[in-house]
Amino acid sequence: MAIKAKKHFGQNFLTDKSFTDKIIQSMPDIEGVSLIEIGPGLGDLTKALLERYTVLRAYEVDEELYEHLKDAFKEEIKASRLELCLGDVLEYWKKGALCPNPYFICANIPYYITTPIIYRILEDKNCVGAVLMVQKEVALKLTASYGCTDYSSLSVLVQILSDISTLFEVPKSAFSPQPKVDSAVICMRKNMKLGLEFRDIKEYILTAFKARGKTLRKNLLSHYEQVEEQFFKLDIKPNLRPHELAPDMHFRLFKNLNK
Repeated sequence: MAIKAKKHFGQNFLTDKSFTDKIIQSMPDIEGVSLIEIGPGLGDLTKALLERYTVLRAYEVDEELYEHLKDAFKEEIKASRLELCLGDVLEYWKKGALCPNPYFICANIPYYITTPIIYRILEDKNCVGAVLMVQKEVALKLTASYGCTDYSSLSVLVQILSDISTLFEVPKSAFSPQPKVDSAVICMRKNMKLGLEFRDIKEYILTAFKARGKTLRKNLLSHYEQVEEQFFKLDIKPNLRPHELAPDMHFRLFKNLNK
């Protein structure tokens, strides 16, 4: 019996093998790093990953799909090449890192949990990066340049903490059921040497963008001392809006305000 996609899990199965192949081809060198898949679904990407990599851990929230995957990959599971985890990956993340050693993620993630997953990827110190299928609109926001309409607090956070790029677009016709929007595959390689506390940089950025219509200076004055001094030191115009400052300047300002 064919498995039907469940709307409450945001399931859209990638059925065009050419795009599965492109995802595999776009994977960076991750030698010495564990590999994790989020939302393996019917297992097409899982199969392709196991053809290239020795060991894979996969998290699936749908019990019906979990049983399907257990049967489809029973040989790989028996050989300890595939570890299947049943449940919400965000709940697993609440308990700590998804893996005790450095790991990389590959996933076609449900659109409704894209932002929480990206936050977790950035926060988890064991995660070194990810190749993700996301909504095209989200990819545009994540990679947006300062001054653009799509440039937001998430754009700044992602661009400070990782090197991010859009690899290619995927039309909605490549999925079943067909979603209402096109998708894109992005690659994030985290800047592991920054030595930042995620909590601190996230707090700064959310404060900076608290009221997009207000000036950056006014938003920051509600939380930080020495704002005026640091604006003068970094030659930042006092009437600048948060979306008009580049990620590297936001980073410099954050470091100075948190000394």
